Amino acid sequence: MTGEKNLGKLLATLSPMLIEGEFVFCSFENARYGDYAELEPIASVSESEGLTVVISRAQADQNNLNYTLVFRGISLKVHSSLEAVGLTAALSTRLAEHGISANVIAGYYHDHVFVQSELAEKAIQALVELGSQ
Repeated sequence: MTGEKNLGKLLATLSPMLIEGEFVFCSFENARYGDYAELEPIASVSESEGLTVVISRAQADQNNLNYTLVFRGISLKVHSSLEAVGLTAALSTRLAEHGISANVIAGYYHDHVFVQSELAEKAIQALVELGSQ
């Protein structure tokens, strides 16, 4: 089953839902994909500076890891295609209008947006409004 490509349909059926818990982004120099699997990252990105992992705040605190910001994750329940054009732009533009940064990670089935923890409810409302326009 392929995902939706039509931006209008995607926006009308976003169905944003908060992911349970709080998350942080941690970076490890000289690390590579697969390292730090014991932290149970929900996402990781290999960069020239090292490995960035997105892990639960609890996991970071338990392991005395440094982080600068705390985020809540929002999953968009619409099954979006990896070829969909404009969805990330629409999301980030809407959130920017409300002073909310958007850290978007695309999975095969859904897009996930990480926003400042204290602005999560405001972000959900902004995305619901986007979908109802």
